[in-house]
Amino acid sequence: MIDFIIVGNGLAGICFAEIAMQNNKSVYVFDDNSQPSSKIAGGLYNPVVLKRFSEVWKAKEQLEIAFPLYKSIEEKLNFKFDYKIPIYRRLASIEEQNNWFQAADKPNLAPFLASNLITDELTNIESSFGFGEVLETGYLDIATLIKFYSEYMIKLNLYSSERFDYNQIKFEEDYIQYKNLQAKHIIFAEGFGLHSNPFFSNLPLDGTKGELLIIKASNLQLEVVVKSNIFILPIGNDLYKVGATYDWKDKTNNPTEEGKNELVDNLKDLITCDFEIVKHFAGVRPTVKDRRPLVGSHHKYKNIHVLNGLGTRGVMLGPYLATQLFNNITDNIPLENEINIQRIYKKMNFKI
Repeated sequence: MIDFIIVGNGLAGICFAEIAMQNNKSVYVFDDNSQPSSKIAGGLYNPVVLKRFSEVWKAKEQLEIAFPLYKSIEEKLNFKFDYKIPIYRRLASIEEQNNWFQAADKPNLAPFLASNLITDELTNIESSFGFGEVLETGYLDIATLIKFYSEYMIKLNLYSSERFDYNQIKFEEDYIQYKNLQAKHIIFAEGFGLHSNPFFSNLPLDGTKGELLIIKASNLQLEVVVKSNIFILPIGNDLYKVGATYDWKDKTNNPTEEGKNELVDNLKDLITCDFEIVKHFAGVRPTVKDRRPLVGSHHKYKNIHVLNGLGTRGVMLGPYLATQLFNNITDNIPLENEINIQRIYKKMNFKI
């Protein structure tokens, strides 16, 4: 008898699997590689909403769980995927400078915003009003994490790349039968693939397509992340990840000429040196209409659960939400109302 079948080996699924195994629970993972959003994500983590200079929801609590979890995975897999790197927010006006200073004075934001502006010019970056430095930031090489974690689970015979067949689920009195596996619980961490899940497809997962570029720019010589209306993230060897677009209509994973042109135009407004596009890719982020994650148990089948809706901040949210769901299932600790799918079921007038 397995404690948890986990469907999806993106960031959400990995976080749940790791937390479960660290608590001596058995897991088995299914992932058919149909959802690329985790693999193509920018991977940045940042505790501040840089458009409005406001704190990310539960930022401190999220970081307190995320940092130790990622470090433990690095040690277990013996490779580095969490890179600490400052984010410089390019300021566009005197008004934005003033807004930065006001935000940096707030007690909840002071740990995350440097009080002095960066006025030194960055090589080949346009900025007349300087930069604000965000603290406690970095990025995860998520694609490599997924690759290494999959290989680790395959070696343990705890992983299948076959497509999960919802029709094969049989609900017994105190366990679930799935083909030749018996499990106490199933965790669905499928990202945008949730729309194909008959148990949770009625949840309001919207999905926002994002497109990114990898560019080569030998003269940029950037060692920090620069954020304006796009971000530029150095990933070594004069290569930079540039993103991202937001498209609420197109739900495909296909890169578009429109997306590429939008990124190139914004990049030309930000940097003054030549660059070459090395790669162009796209994926649909699992976003939710009320901008809160989708976590919790099915209204009828109490041993199937969802872990989804991480949106654009999955690196910080993944460990936090996975911990909440694990504690809810194993110790009956209530989920926070903001993330609990019961908020959706109540609107649907389902009996809970």
